[in-house]
Amino acid sequence: MPAFAQCLDLVDDPAAIEEYLAAHRAVPKEVERALLEIGITSMRIHRLGTRLYMTIETRDGFDPARDYQRYAQVPEAAAWDARMRKYQKPAPGAKPGEWWAAMEPVYRLEYADK
Repeated sequence: MPAFAQCLDLVDDPAAIEEYLAAHRAVPKEVERALLEIGITSMRIHRLGTRLYMTIETRDGFDPARDYQRYAQVPEAAAWDARMRKYQKPAPGAKPGEWWAAMEPVYRLEYADK
């Protein structure tokens, strides 16, 4: 199962950060369904100050460029992303047009019961 890690910065405004966190406590079901439909099987977002760190696990064959384009075609998903943009700023290292910057894998530990 492929996994990806990405980071993003939030605007440095405590009230805006609280709004962002509150929104993520109530992500619309249509947005969650759109993520599942493109092949994301697990998503976690963690925060340290204004930095967000996201990990996603996907089904085999997931292609971020292709599948996020499919996600963006879902009206509710596009509206959600547009709403969240006011709280976000691209992380250092993000490519032009990207918000979430891909992170390089450094270490992985896996337990296999043998």
